[in-house]
Amino acid sequence: CHAKDKKLVGPSFKDIATKYKGQDVVAKLSEKVRKGGAGTFGPVPMAPVGPDKISDGDLKAAVELILKS
Repeated sequence: CHAKDKKLVGPSFKDIATKYKGQDVVAKLSEKVRKGGAGTFGPVPMAPVGPDKISDGDLKAAVELILKS
C-alpha cells in the first residue's frame, strides 16, 4: 500500500516524513496504524494493523524509520 518514494494506494513514506517533519508523532502514527483511518492523505481508508501482524516494538521502529525517509 505504501512505497518509499511514490504514491501507491497510500502516500509514500517520503510524503509521510515531509508532512510530519520536526513533530513528535511516533505515538500518534503508531496509533493510526493500529486503528486504521482515512482523511489525512485522501479518502482511501487504511486498514487497521493489529499486534498479531507487527509487535509494538517493531511498529515503533518502523514508524521511526518512515519518519527519517
